[in-house]
Amino acid sequence: MLKYENGYPDTKVVGESNLSRTDTLLKVKEAEAQAKSIIEKAEEEKKSLIASARRDSVKRIQDAEAQSRAASEERVSQEREKLAVQRDALLKEGTENASKLESAATKEMAKAKDFLKKEFERTIDATS
Repeated sequence: MLKYENGYPDTKVVGESNLSRTDTLLKVKEAEAQAKSIIEKAEEEKKSLIASARRDSVKRIQDAEAQSRAASEERVSQEREKLAVQRDALLKEGTENASKLESAATKEMAKAKDFLKKEFERTIDATS
């Protein structure tokens, strides 16, 4: 026999509950509110994770750039040291060559003076 409460039958069919329509609607609203809350929390967590990932990526990029600059500066410093050694060697070689040339020029100056003196005297003797 069917009993009517609030205008609805109070019989239980397979898959139905003993809740009234109002109670069922309230439960659905509660479930929707819970789902909305879960979705909002998930969105907040998503935003937080994205922000954290962005911060991490910026930090990694900055660290990589700093390492790259340090490595580059180290290579430049090493090359400068090599060039300084080469420069010093070339300057030393140039100074030695200049000393040799000056010494040879000094020796030749005496010969040149004698030659010029003899030529001058010969010219004077020839005109006299």
